[in-house]
Amino acid sequence: MSHQTGIRANEALLRFFGNCRDGKIRAFKVSIDNEELVLSDHRNAEGSWETDYDLSVPHLVQEEQPCYVLYRLDSKNETGGFDWLLISWSPDDSPVRQKMLYASTKATLKQEFGSGQIKEEVHATVHTDVTLSGLKKTRQAAKSPAPLTSREEELASLSQDLTDVSIDSRTQTLGGVAFPLHPAAVSAIRDLASRKCDYVQLKIDIENEKILLVKSDTVSVAKLPSLVPTDTARYHLYCFKHTHDCEYLESNVFIYSMPGYSCSIKERMLYSSCKAPLLDYIENSIGLRVEKKLEIDSGAELTEDYLQDELHPKVNLHRPKFEKPKGPPGRGARRLTKTQQ
Repeated sequence: MSHQTGIRANEALLRFFGNCRDGKIRAFKVSIDNEELVLSDHRNAEGSWETDYDLSVPHLVQEEQPCYVLYRLDSKNETGGFDWLLISWSPDDSPVRQKMLYASTKATLKQEFGSGQIKEEVHATVHTDVTLSGLKKTRQAAKSPAPLTSREEELASLSQDLTDVSIDSRTQTLGGVAFPLHPAAVSAIRDLASRKCDYVQLKIDIENEKILLVKSDTVSVAKLPSLVPTDTARYHLYCFKHTHDCEYLESNVFIYSMPGYSCSIKERMLYSSCKAPLLDYIENSIGLRVEKKLEIDSGAELTEDYLQDELHPKVNLHRPKFEKPKGPPGRGARRLTKTQQ
């Protein structure tokens, strides 16, 4: 699972990348602002890398705010350029959505700075991790395990970012992050299960990290497209009442609507990450069986024919018979070889 956010370095940061390799810069801080990687601060080299470390790195990080710090070592690589240390600062008290955003953007930062220039990487969550003594402890601990692949590093970083999610408010799961449902949302889903309504719409309260009820109603299929927002993501539960092969059916459909790139990166990430845990809660805790799970860009897709085709895919019974391909042109009749006596 390699999440990519689409966030890239702005022009000023790219220019700084090109100018910071002359040995004068010791460390610099990169943050995410307005969905761009930006230069936040930097420190010049004064002495050796060990002497400068505690004078620069701990002062570049802030509580509750993740960031990246690139620190120049004194050693050089085979190309003649300096080796760099990448520190991913993700404090325990920062919001989980910020941690996810920074963890998912790290691969892009490495690519744009130059992965070959980065000799080491450190994931720091508490202030002692960004001190020189903390770095030495991290290096010592890293000597035992085998090196991870870039994919394993990204997965480990993302998993570590989510370990502080508390059990009472939200739960870390294998498939994503489970935000708690508001009691009104739970009640509406139970009403749908007992057929007191046939449509429920849910949204994520990003600031408070909860899933809220937007609407609960009885609606026709024809009205369904008009209920899908065009500028924000939503989750929908719909009891599709229909007939198939002369049999009346009531099928529960889960619909995840995401209107393209009109939504922010944070919103797209959170809705994608919360979907699987939400479905697990709906099916296993509330007990509502979901026959089909759909993802759409626009409400215009939700026609009766579309739902029928998704629930009951048509089987092609008239597949063309396989024909053996003809041989190359200009070939004559097959010759018979006389058996030797």
